[in-house]
Amino acid sequence: MTTAASENVDTAASENMDTAASGDIDTAAFLRLGTATLYEASKLDCFLPPRIRPVWPGAAVVGRALPVATAPADNLPLHLALEVAEPGDVLVVDGRQEACGYWGEVLTAAARARGIVGLVIDGGVRDVDRLRERGFPVFSSGVAVRTTVKDDAGTVGVPITLGAATVSRGDLVVADADGVVVIPRALVASVLERGKAREAAEAGYLSRIAGGELTLDIYGFRPTGTD
Repeated sequence: MTTAASENVDTAASENMDTAASGDIDTAAFLRLGTATLYEASKLDCFLPPRIRPVWPGAAVVGRALPVATAPADNLPLHLALEVAEPGDVLVVDGRQEACGYWGEVLTAAARARGIVGLVIDGGVRDVDRLRERGFPVFSSGVAVRTTVKDDAGTVGVPITLGAATVSRGDLVVADADGVVVIPRALVASVLERGKAREAAEAGYLSRIAGGELTLDIYGFRPTGTD
């Protein structure tokens, strides 16, 4: 068992956090734009693996990332993360894709008490009905009842990689029915502006479609010499 759990907590990363990715998040705007628009606007490989899905219909969340890594089927790092997390954080967990119940109703209640706004985990969770009733957004790669051990402190606050995306403390997490994106904190403001521009452009496209135009012409996809 790892005894020096505090050595695995990256406290320096929480200092000097970019304002756009801390207390001044325009949550409503990010939720309205959604993950698909934000991903396209970012021009980044910022999406998490599509196996990570909402565990109850309608779940959506925006918040700052607190990355966590576990040993297989060991949820001690999640308990440790509750002590480190700040209000507005989303736990983003590399659970090794393990099909076990890393998280359930008790941890949800504890997370709510700490001001944590959601969980994203590449691993299993359980007590899904209770999570839905509590309105706590959870995105996971599976649902599983199998138990976990509490032997390895893993890491909390240290960057992790899920799929093509690296997740660092303070990055912005946006999750909805389409998936999960993680925007580097230094780029949050610029991605938001590009997302709004894309939203406006798509509103124009929809208006033109309603007027009878074809997407071939709207997007300029028509091959040369055809009409």
